[in-house]
Amino acid sequence: MSTLVPPSVLVVDDKENMRKLFSRILGDAYAVTEAADGTQALALLASRDFDMVVTDIQMPGADGFAVLREVKRRTPDTQVVLVTAYASIPKAVEAIKEGAYDYLSKPFDPDEVALVVARALEQRRRNREAAGLKDRLATVPDLHGLRGESPAMRALHGLLTQVAARDLTVLLTGETGTGKELAARAVHAESPRRARPFVAVNCGALPAELVESELFGHARGAFTGATVAKAGLFEEAHGGTLFLDEIGDLPLPVQVKLNRALQEREVRRVGTTQPVKLDVRVVAATHRDLSAEVAAGRFREDLYYRLNVVTVRLPALRERREDVPLLAMHFLSHAGRPELDGFTPEALQALTASAWPGNVRQLENAVARAAAVAQGPRVTVDDLPPELATVSTRLPTPRATAESLTKLPYREAVDSARDAVSRDYLLALMREFGGNVTHAAERAGMERESLHRLLKRYGVRSEDFKRTD
Repeated sequence: MSTLVPPSVLVVDDKENMRKLFSRILGDAYAVTEAADGTQALALLASRDFDMVVTDIQMPGADGFAVLREVKRRTPDTQVVLVTAYASIPKAVEAIKEGAYDYLSKPFDPDEVALVVARALEQRRRNREAAGLKDRLATVPDLHGLRGESPAMRALHGLLTQVAARDLTVLLTGETGTGKELAARAVHAESPRRARPFVAVNCGALPAELVESELFGHARGAFTGATVAKAGLFEEAHGGTLFLDEIGDLPLPVQVKLNRALQEREVRRVGTTQPVKLDVRVVAATHRDLSAEVAAGRFREDLYYRLNVVTVRLPALRERREDVPLLAMHFLSHAGRPELDGFTPEALQALTASAWPGNVRQLENAVARAAAVAQGPRVTVDDLPPELATVSTRLPTPRATAESLTKLPYREAVDSARDAVSRDYLLALMREFGGNVTHAAERAGMERESLHRLLKRYGVRSEDFKRTD
């Protein structure tokens, strides 16, 4: 049985008491290595990699900036936090512009150290996840366009494949934009009928006066404008699959005839009494609750039971958030901007945190819009539609915090920025873990009691995030 390897942290300081202090603060959650000065740190960095480096700035020989530059040269995704007793806004901004994640000024609170280190390592994880999306795309399970590696999608793939092998009527349910037509095409493609036609029709888009003619066909002269006989969609799908999307929108009179066609496996064209025998598999879909429609008298009960042989529900995107980054990367790769390399971690966080009422279709449109306006090599939060760019669970950015507070006295600016960032982090942490302080403390890399103290200090109530589902 494998054991989880803790993140590795290199602590660099020429004062032994400071190194020991950091080791006590971080030692329970991380594998801490100490370096007595910048020169020793550079030697260690030449022989191994670290997940994170915490280094003093003022040291004899190689200083903290030299350590920072070597780390970024060798392993750019390693996070660096600088420590100084001579902190200043200009020095902090300089360090961050050179690639440091954040800085700590002496004296510091042990809880503050743990919080900054936890945030830095979480940022590293997100950076690596964002960078690896392209490589992961090739391994994502894909059932004829239905992509996803979440448990919900893996279960859906299995169910659709199993259902496809049996020649039964299928009813697909789920919210708008979840991919019901893709699911219908997957059922057809995995079935013995795959070589025969797949015919799709949106029942809600057909004019009421033409629905019957479109579905069942008509004879010449059956109505004004019917100058020639025409086969309906049922006949076009003979031997294959007919996909009736938004079947809940069918008028009641047509529902009667559809039920008879499914029962008798034959249709009668409008204007004739001659039946046409059919061999058609029907896959129907709706975003409505058909049982409620039956109770309200808007959908025939006999047709409902005729269709409801096998029901497959497609999960909403918010129920499989782990698929959002990979879907976003897939849509970006088809957006006509090959120079775009992916998304920033903050953009992925905003995408993943969105409620997505329009589901996969809305995500696809959001990525297309972001790709159209993106200026840099990666899509940023600012490139996303406004309703997504303001998602409150975005990761905080110390750069913006430091540079926007220069009109305040130094200590007041630092305290204000750190308090704002700390509260944002705690809010996001509680939101992610549904108010579970034990699990949140594990992610933050601190004791449960320490997290409780921070929550109380910043006025964040864990009970406000308790999940009721």
